[in-house]
Amino acid sequence: MVERSLTLMAVHAHPDDEATSTGGVLARYAAEGITTVVVTCTDGRCGDGPGGVKPGEAGHDPEAVVTMRQAELTASCKALEVTHLETLGYHDSGMMGWATNDLPGAFWNTPVEEAAERLAGLIRKYRPDVVVTYDENGFYGHPDHIQAHRITMAAVAKTDVPAKVYWTTVPRSAFQEFGRVMKEIGVEFPEPDEGAPEMPELGLPDEEISTWVDTSGYGAQKFESLAAHASQAENIFFLQLGQERFTELMGVETFVRVHDTTGAPTPEDDLFAGLR
Repeated sequence: MVERSLTLMAVHAHPDDEATSTGGVLARYAAEGITTVVVTCTDGRCGDGPGGVKPGEAGHDPEAVVTMRQAELTASCKALEVTHLETLGYHDSGMMGWATNDLPGAFWNTPVEEAAERLAGLIRKYRPDVVVTYDENGFYGHPDHIQAHRITMAAVAKTDVPAKVYWTTVPRSAFQEFGRVMKEIGVEFPEPDEGAPEMPELGLPDEEISTWVDTSGYGAQKFESLAAHASQAENIFFLQLGQERFTELMGVETFVRVHDTTGAPTPEDDLFAGLR
């Protein structure tokens, strides 16, 4: 009898999300012989178009953006040596409060039960031991990230397949260092719009993070996967660091373990602790 390979499934909202928060673990675990599955929920149509044209501006063609971003997603997953890429194909909802939130086909406008059942089908197909997605706020409040969280947790409950479930996060100490380095190289972050609701503080105190995975050996692959999303480069500040500095700053990926059947103690340094 052939023993089944361990499997990691990362559920993300848009093309390029797979690279930002899980590029390192996807590359590392693929190199270790673990089956990796990326599920991308939306088509990215609310991203920048060729030449940086923004949604709503003259010349922004959502269908052309979808085609472009699908090709970028495929290239990114190739760089990370992802075993299987699955796309749910919902329309990108845009930022919270955009009119696109309410359009037919928008992910945010899709019943959770409907999308969760589709994801549950993929969980049953691939039988992941570990599932990774976002927290309840989608890390930073994007509607598609929140919806990805909702459907993932509902699908996990429907299937009872994964042994472990994690939410991506960033230690607040890392944010401080990142801000210092970006200022050092002259990157200015945009000020929030006047009257916009105040954003909750991002990330978690270091002591609340359960899982710290060293991915420094895969910095080149993670950087390559991010660079594959060239059409969105204006929004991917990390690329301005250059590969070496990027790897220094982004060489550990962190998570909060929210479901576990293994009893592995925390803090841990491996998403598969207790499974091998």
